[in-house]
Amino acid sequence: MKRSLDILVLSDIHLGTYGSRAKELLLYLESVAPKILILNGDIVDIWQFKKSYFPQDHLKVIKKIIDLSSTGTEVHYITGNHDEMLRKFTDLKLGNIKLSNKLLLSLNNQKVWIFHGDVFDASIHHSKWLAKLGGWGYDKLIQLNNVINYCLDKMGKEKYSLSKKIKNSVKKAVKYISDFEHTATELAIEKNYDFVICGHIHQPQIKEVITRKGTCTYMNSGDWIENLSSLEYKNGEWKLFYFEENKEQILKNKIIDTPLFSLEDLKKIVISS
Repeated sequence: MKRSLDILVLSDIHLGTYGSRAKELLLYLESVAPKILILNGDIVDIWQFKKSYFPQDHLKVIKKIIDLSSTGTEVHYITGNHDEMLRKFTDLKLGNIKLSNKLLLSLNNQKVWIFHGDVFDASIHHSKWLAKLGGWGYDKLIQLNNVINYCLDKMGKEKYSLSKKIKNSVKKAVKYISDFEHTATELAIEKNYDFVICGHIHQPQIKEVITRKGTCTYMNSGDWIENLSSLEYKNGEWKLFYFEENKEQILKNKIIDTPLFSLEDLKKIVISS
């Protein structure tokens, strides 16, 4: 039984990289039925596309998104920095799929501002080569982490995140995340938005911020490399969803598609009849 959702927000899937958890994302997408699907940037990692790595599971995610759009789901693809090449096609509409740089929604008379968040990252705009180098290094770190976690899993030990450890121990990284959230919230309050939803920093979050100028709820959908997280909206309430916390339930309720008959199967049926 698929869970119905009013809105599903995903970001930072990074299809085309070794760190992307496309297989898990596909299981998740097969377990939900969203009315609106918002892809908030860095869905396909065009920065690293030259290495010609795009396995079947990654293609299946794209196919699943197209299938959702063809069966009535309204899909909004908001561009990020890793898929910035798509920005030249802003406002393109293909059936139920709409491409844009940002999205404004009105929910229960409250305004929701949705964008990826790379506009706050000075390194991307002034030293793009450095940002791309960092992206390459991050992908390599994730590959190493996958090997370590494979060994830990075989030994029956808990998995370990190298990048999370680095982020939490490096003061500049902690400050960057804090500054990012603060800047996004302040801008949203100035624009009189009630909610602001970002991606980019791979840090899932829902928190209400109160300043002298007003109040706003900041949200971040996280990523599908480490956190395997999303934002779900149903019955007027936003929630963070974590795949690992719900993995057993998703696998338990997994819908197995009935395969189509092959030509050989059809011949057997005809002969037997």
